[in-house]
Amino acid sequence: MAASTESETRVALFQSIGLNEQKARETLKNQDVTRLLETNINEARKFLPQENQITKPIGNLLYALATKSKQQIHHLHKYLIKYICEEKIKNDLQLTAAIQYLLTNPKEPIDQKALEENAGIGVTVTPEEIERTIEEIIKQNKTNLLEQRYDFPIGTLLGEARKRLPWADGKAVKAEMDVQLLDLLGPNDPSTKTTTQKQNTAKPSTTKAKPAAAAATNNDVQENGETHSYSDLSGEALNFHKPGENYKTEGYIMTPKTMDLLKEHLKKTGGKVVTRFPPEPNGILHIGHAKAINFNFGYAKANNGICYLRYDDTNPEKEEEKFFTGILDIVQWLGYKPYKITHASDHFDQLYEWAKELIRRGHAYVCHQKGEELKGYNVPESPWRNRPIQESLQLFEDMKYGKFAEGEATLRMKCVMEDGKLDPVAYRIKYAHHAKSGDKWCIYPTYDYTHCLNDSIENITHSLCTKEFQSRRSSYYWLCNALDLYCPVQWEFGRLNLQYTVTSKRKITKLILEGIVKDWDDPRLYTLTALRRRGFPPEAIILFCSRIGVTMSQTVLHPDMLDACVREVLNVTAPRVMVVTEPLKVTITNFPSGNPMELTVPNFPADESRGSHTIKFDSVIYIEKSDFNEKPAKDYKRLAPNQPCGLRHTGYIITIQDIIRDSNNEPIELKVTCQKATDEGVSKPKGFIHWVSHPIECEIRLYDRLFFHSNPDDPKEVPGGFLTDINTNSLIINKNALADDGIKNAKPFDKFQFERVGFFSVDPDSTNDKYIFNRTVSLKEDKRAS
Repeated sequence: MAASTESETRVALFQSIGLNEQKARETLKNQDVTRLLETNINEARKFLPQENQITKPIGNLLYALATKSKQQIHHLHKYLIKYICEEKIKNDLQLTAAIQYLLTNPKEPIDQKALEENAGIGVTVTPEEIERTIEEIIKQNKTNLLEQRYDFPIGTLLGEARKRLPWADGKAVKAEMDVQLLDLLGPNDPSTKTTTQKQNTAKPSTTKAKPAAAAATNNDVQENGETHSYSDLSGEALNFHKPGENYKTEGYIMTPKTMDLLKEHLKKTGGKVVTRFPPEPNGILHIGHAKAINFNFGYAKANNGICYLRYDDTNPEKEEEKFFTGILDIVQWLGYKPYKITHASDHFDQLYEWAKELIRRGHAYVCHQKGEELKGYNVPESPWRNRPIQESLQLFEDMKYGKFAEGEATLRMKCVMEDGKLDPVAYRIKYAHHAKSGDKWCIYPTYDYTHCLNDSIENITHSLCTKEFQSRRSSYYWLCNALDLYCPVQWEFGRLNLQYTVTSKRKITKLILEGIVKDWDDPRLYTLTALRRRGFPPEAIILFCSRIGVTMSQTVLHPDMLDACVREVLNVTAPRVMVVTEPLKVTITNFPSGNPMELTVPNFPADESRGSHTIKFDSVIYIEKSDFNEKPAKDYKRLAPNQPCGLRHTGYIITIQDIIRDSNNEPIELKVTCQKATDEGVSKPKGFIHWVSHPIECEIRLYDRLFFHSNPDDPKEVPGGFLTDINTNSLIINKNALADDGIKNAKPFDKFQFERVGFFSVDPDSTNDKYIFNRTVSLKEDKRAS
């Protein structure tokens, strides 16, 4: 009942400054705005002789101040409220400019003269000034206005007026412009178009505009395969703060030392953007990491900044050297070069000293609660939270020197996280060998303690991380400020997830142990090493990340979207060759030469200037079994007993003469005759097929989705768990495929388009004796039901 009365009191208060009842009640839904507006109203009353003198214009500005301002300048509102009450800030334009000035200069004492100049405070633009200025602008453009009339870009006139009258009311300027244009040109009547305009519209254009999607596609992938990176398609990152202007960010915490620390930070960075990609070296990177890599490196590159690769090596028992090297390998494969490669462990000594300082300042304590006691929410306060500082210092040193067993003691920080968790752990005991520091330490810092401090040491300007770390933002800011260190800004973005796969290290390990996949780079997985082995070009992954952009919401996408980016890149980078995956022998009985013919075939038929390769055409060739049908349907266009078919790149058409069969009555060889397609009386065939002659034997691995359901982790979709959802036909191997000479000298990871079949990549299992190809993607999108 008391809460209801309090709400009604606030509704009445907000109505008293001019808000209608609906707006007042909507405001109550936002507790921060409610508290701030209430404070603004009470502050305004100090400057007004009577309470009822908060007029609607003043009330509107007080409301705008409550909704537009940011936490770091709330303590400076008194200056703006005074100007509002004195009617020296009269409109939203002046208020916005004043807020921006204070965000840039948040330290007291405020230079009020500079504030007034920057925000036009006290400036009044009269109707006469507006009228006179508009007259001058129209006079300067009169000739063009009379010629073009209302097709003239009126926006440029309004833009010029805004430059000359920056503090004028926008509606008044627009109204005056309309009046004077009407006076000069009369009504906006289409029949009064100029002769030139009529001539221009007399003949409609016959040029067809390209669809927007096609135009975007053509621009996104260049002939050499280079694509737009995240730096070109930055999306929400356009709203990020400039280096040194951390305090302009929503929720950033200001302290008396903030501005001095930012000045020192700018001296060290030279004003550059500094980011970092901080993976844990305990597994292989997957497609979700590609977004983080592209975002961190791409944003730095777009702003001529730098990006660190920092290994978060604070869990020694889970880290292996192969993961350190594998991560760097993938970052470089994606085309990025770290400014420096660092490790969280590089600063273990400094982190330890800061932990002791945190204890000295009363912000940390040694706790003996067990791990299971700290799990979940609403955890009771530790009975050791208020133990003496000296006692915690001694116990923390005892932890360092191995006087406790694992789990017997932790160092906890006295802060509350966004999700309500109390006192996160800063250090825990682990008797494990560390890959870099060896056996020097038996206490290791947690992510919550290490991450922000390493960011501070490296002078990171934008700490970009996925959305699940949003709950740690408050502790991030708290810890830097508790130690009086430079505090970067943490920005969160939504994770990238794909359907029909799993990416957790635990589940991939299970798939490997169960023998379902071979290793972390099995092409059916969506680890980045697996995608590379399957043949995905790094440019396609960057293009994919660029197109999905950066949003706060979690993204779950169909893999077809990634496949489309792969096709787009490979279509302009993968040379064409002919490969028969399931061969059927064809003998041409009237072959026109006693020797093989040599044919020159372009690598890229759409642009023959990009090279070619030579293939042999002889009396014995091989075609796909599926390109011959003894009982074809009406719409069948390939080879059949009474239906000739063309051979690609030869200029010849073949016709069935005889069919040789095995003991099961299956065709094993076709006897055919050939004719030149240009010979007189020869009809154009319905279709053309690919073929090989004097072929190179190779193995083809055809990969498909590993899981049947879009979300194999969902117990509703897959009640038995992800291991029960395996597609046992996700890998089909053709060991007897035949290829033309275009694949000669191919190296692992070289990519080709097999004409009429798909895009393929040379697998590292290939030997000098036999090539092995992985199907990267089909030529067209998979049309099966999703």
